[in-house]
Amino acid sequence: MDNDSSNAKPPLLPQMPAPSGAAPYRRERKGTGWKIATVLLAIALVGVLGLQLIGALFSFASASNMSGASRLQEITIDNQGSRDKIAIIPVEGVIMGGSEPVGRSLAKGIEEKLKLAAKDDHVKAVILRVNSPGGEVLASDDIASALLKFQQKYNKPVIASMGSLAASGGYYVSAPCRWIVANDLTMTGSIGVIMQTYNVRGLMNKIGVRPLTYTSGKFKDMLSMSKEIENLTPEQRAELKEEEALMRKMIGDVYERFKSVVAEGRKVANGKNSSNSDPGRPLSGGWTNYADGRILSGREAYDLGLVDELGN
Repeated sequence: MDNDSSNAKPPLLPQMPAPSGAAPYRRERKGTGWKIATVLLAIALVGVLGLQLIGALFSFASASNMSGASRLQEITIDNQGSRDKIAIIPVEGVIMGGSEPVGRSLAKGIEEKLKLAAKDDHVKAVILRVNSPGGEVLASDDIASALLKFQQKYNKPVIASMGSLAASGGYYVSAPCRWIVANDLTMTGSIGVIMQTYNVRGLMNKIGVRPLTYTSGKFKDMLSMSKEIENLTPEQRAELKEEEALMRKMIGDVYERFKSVVAEGRKVANGKNSSNSDPGRPLSGGWTNYADGRILSGREAYDLGLVDELGN
């Protein structure tokens, strides 16, 4: 990495400890109204429309002011005097489209880092360090689309490096990458979609609470937590079946999108890698039989062609 402050590039790397013998240094772009902060992101549960398993922890270097403006801090992990760099971008914790404590979603933060990596001519490749149980459908799709466009437009490969967990949405965002590496014991796969709600009408009846709901259409409250599902009239049962059919169709549409992202991502990667001595792993013919929500080990994912290489 270049130490010449006159040629300082936009900051890229998340904060990580320097290896023994290599003292890290920071280069910061100055700007009025910006102040530095290191943020620890800790999310434990996903319970909304999305791709979900278990929560995870991660911290990354970031900065923001009260108006929402933000910037990133570039940390050199190892400086060997070369001007060529590899950017490391983490996808850690639950993938959400909502606001983080500093006012940015995880998806937005990754998009910003990709933009900086694109502007920096010294960045030759990107490592996407994935340790995520998944999360929201749209946020996962936003990240996957950003990775695909980045590689197509700037011809800089993205390598997904899976940690202990890269499942559901964690695999969704890995699928468009040029090369995917997993450990034998990585928990990945979980290709599927889940939508969940709770019905508390029984409890409400016990304590004497009755909801009054007014809607513009019979399906407006189909995810209501207070709907009466006992002692239904034939007309109400028919309406409930219609609601279930609508929800299953929507989940099915998202599921088909998930599978198409996997299939297209692996196809493009195999085509790009075909001239290499190691072209990677093509998808097995029966991979969709395992795209039923089940969790796979890194070894199983490798055998199915969902990852290209086993390692750390």
